[in-house]
Amino acid sequence: MVLCLFLVVLENTVLNVALRTLAEPGSGLGASPSQLEWAVNAYTLVFACLLFTTGVLADRLGRRLVLIGGLLVFGLGSLFAAYADSPAQLIGARAIMGVGGAAVMPVTLSIIMNVFHPREYGKAIGIWATAIGFSVAGGPLIGGLLLEHFWWGSVFLINVPVAIVAAVLAVVLVPESRNPRAPRLDLVGVLLSIAGLALLTYGIINGGENGFGAGRSWGAIVLGAAVLAVFLVVQSRIAFPSLDVKLFTNMRFSASVIALGVAFFAAIGSMFFMAFYLQLVRGDSPLAAGALMLPAAVAQIVFAPASAKLVERFGPKLVAAAGLVVLAAGLAGFMVFTAGSSVVALEVAFFLIGLGMAHVMPSATSTAMGSVPPEKAGVGSAIGNTIRQMGAVLGVAVLGSVLSAVYRGKMSGADGPAGKSLAGAVAQGGTSLLGRASDAFVSGMHEAAMVSTVVALVGALAVLVWMPGRRPAPGGRGEQAVAEPDSSTPAAAG
Repeated sequence: MVLCLFLVVLENTVLNVALRTLAEPGSGLGASPSQLEWAVNAYTLVFACLLFTTGVLADRLGRRLVLIGGLLVFGLGSLFAAYADSPAQLIGARAIMGVGGAAVMPVTLSIIMNVFHPREYGKAIGIWATAIGFSVAGGPLIGGLLLEHFWWGSVFLINVPVAIVAAVLAVVLVPESRNPRAPRLDLVGVLLSIAGLALLTYGIINGGENGFGAGRSWGAIVLGAAVLAVFLVVQSRIAFPSLDVKLFTNMRFSASVIALGVAFFAAIGSMFFMAFYLQLVRGDSPLAAGALMLPAAVAQIVFAPASAKLVERFGPKLVAAAGLVVLAAGLAGFMVFTAGSSVVALEVAFFLIGLGMAHVMPSATSTAMGSVPPEKAGVGSAIGNTIRQMGAVLGVAVLGSVLSAVYRGKMSGADGPAGKSLAGAVAQGGTSLLGRASDAFVSGMHEAAMVSTVVALVGALAVLVWMPGRRPAPGGRGEQAVAEPDSSTPAAAG
C-alpha cells in the first residue's frame, strides 16, 4: 500500500522540474504556459473529481479489484504520456493517469483498515502517511536525475514498471474485501462536479493566457460556477450524494477543510511558477532545481510527526493558524526574489513553506475527522482529500494566470514566442530580449506570490475564527478518528 501511494503522490511533484524541458520547442513539446498548467491540472482535476466515485466502486466491486485496475490504468496513462507527440496528447495522458490515481489512493487506506486490527490502525496509518512525505521529497530529485540522463518522457516511463510490480504484489498479498452497505453511485453528481470544475479552471487559465477581457474566459468561469451551484443544490436533495454538503454546516469541519484547501492552493500553486524561476531565470539544471526545493519536503517529514504534540498542548486552532502564517512568511520571500537572490534565502523560504505545511495538515485533518460522526468518517476523509486536491488545481490555475497576465503586459510589443512566455524568449534568443523577459517574469512572480501570501493569511484568519481552540466536542470520535471498519471484516470481528 505504501508503494501504491508513493506512486500516485509522486506524480504530483515529479513533473515540476520537467516543465522547462516540456516548454522547449526542440527537446520538449514546445508547450505554452496554459498547456503546461493543463498538463499539471489534468491529473489533479480528474483525480479530485473521481475520489468519491472510486471509493464507492471499490466498496461495491471489491477493493483489490479496483486497486489493481487503477494501477494498470495509471501505468497505461504513464506510457502514453512518455511518448506523447504534442501537448494535447500529454494532457490527455495525464487525465488517464488521474483516473488511475483516483482509484488507487483511497483504496490503499480502505485495505489497510480492513487488514489490520483496530489496535494497529494508528501505527499502520502513520507508516502509510509517511509515503506522502517521501513522495514530496523524492519527486523533484527523481525527476531531476532522470532529466540529467534521459529524455523528458522518462519521468513518466519510470511509473510503468513500478505500477506493474505493485499490481503483482496486490494480487499475491492483498485479500479481497467489500462493503455490503456501500451507498449508491451518484453518477449525475460526478458529471456535474467534473463539468463545473473543468469550466472554472479553463476560464481562469484562458484568462491568464489571452486576457480576461475576452468573453470566453468570463463565460467559462460564470458557467462553471453555475454548474457547481447546481451540483451543490442536487447534492443537498438526493439520498446518496457524492458530497454530503450537510457536513459544512459544522463550522469546525468547514474551517478545517478550508485550511487544507488554502494551504495547498498557496503551496502547490507557488511551486509551479518557482520551477520556472529556478531553471529559466536562475539557470539551474533540473537536478539542481529539485535539490533547491528539497527543504520544503524535509521540513514536512521532520516536523509533521511532532505537530500532534503541539496540538495536544496548544489546540488545533493555534497550531493550524501558526502553520498558515509561517507558510505565508515563506511565500512572502518570493515577492522580493530577483535573478541574483542567494541560495540561502531560497532555502529558508522553501523550508518555511514546508514547516508551515507540516503544522497545517495534521492539525486540520485531525480536527476535520474529529468533527464528524463515526458513520460519516469515510465521507469526511474523502471531502478533505477532494478539497485539498481542488486547492492545488485552483492554485496552479490562478497563480499561473496572474503570472502570465503580468508577463504579457510587460512584454507587450515583443514579437514571436517571447511575448507569450519566458521559455519562448529563451528559445528565441537575444541577450536584451532575454533580460527583458526575465524581468517581466520576476514581476509576474512577485504578483503571484503576493496573491498566495494573502490567501494563506486569510486562511489563518478563518481558522482563528472558526476552528476549536482545543479538542473538538465529541460529535465525532476525537482527533485521532479513523474510518470505521466493515462489520463483516476479520479486523472488526476481532
